Amino acid sequence: MLSTTSSQAYAPDPRNADVKVYLNGEFVHRDAAKVSIFDAGFVCGDGVWEGLRLVQGRLVALQAHLDRLFEGALSIDLDIGLTRAEVEKVLWDTLAINGMTDGAHLRLMVTRGRKSTPNQDPRFIIGKATVVCVAEYKVVDLEAKARGISLFTSTYRCSTPDVFDLRLNSHSRLNLIQALLQALHAGADEALMLDSRGFVASCNSTNFFIVRKGELWTSSAHCCFNGITRQTLVSLARENGIKVHEGEFTLAQVYSADEAFVTGTLAGITPVKVVDGRPIGSGERTVSERLNALYQQHISQPV
Repeated sequence: MLSTTSSQAYAPDPRNADVKVYLNGEFVHRDAAKVSIFDAGFVCGDGVWEGLRLVQGRLVALQAHLDRLFEGALSIDLDIGLTRAEVEKVLWDTLAINGMTDGAHLRLMVTRGRKSTPNQDPRFIIGKATVVCVAEYKVVDLEAKARGISLFTSTYRCSTPDVFDLRLNSHSRLNLIQALLQALHAGADEALMLDSRGFVASCNSTNFFIVRKGELWTSSAHCCFNGITRQTLVSLARENGIKVHEGEFTLAQVYSADEAFVTGTLAGITPVKVVDGRPIGSGERTVSERLNALYQQHISQPV
């Protein structure tokens, strides 16, 4: 039986049925928001994106998200066609037209744009980049988060930067989706993924952490997502006297960990209760609960 639990779980909100979406300079009802079948994003996943969380009128880590967006676009030679200030205005305008001031999530998507024919070659682009911003009311399902999630170690590996750089927030996600499907069919909620040498790298859509003897462990940045929440948690831990190990570790060390959790923009910290059918620790979450409190305090601070 397939799992319905996820670190992305959120409470349904009927207001989302009528949100307006930013699409290339205009705002349209979500049902009318469409792009061409010749768009590079549809044809071959050619583009970059960001997900941002609105908390009490503040877009959490806004400048870090903009940094990652523009660095990603530069790395694939994609001209967004908007300045940094103009992209930021798109975000705030999308929230404003929908009357959102708290408890929302933005998905900003940029593709290379429309092509004259459906192929891989970027020289067939005609016109400008496609820019879309979707804002939805999304708050974490706290009950689901408290229960925690189960992980299954996928046979699909996280790629090295010379194959596909996961630090690039790209639309291309097929290998990660394959890993997730494998985990779902194994009865787990999400996939834990290893690097090419067999060390723990990442999950299919989140960053992975364990706690061992009071220390926070996470993988090196070589084969995992460039997670902004991950970076924030590492900084908060160090600032508050929690030792952090960033480096290689194995599944054996995961199985014998005291605690485990994943991080992402929407949910922040989500506990992991089981990995490959093995319960993690005794069920106590002393360090992860402390980190969660520090993170909630951090994102609630006024701008």
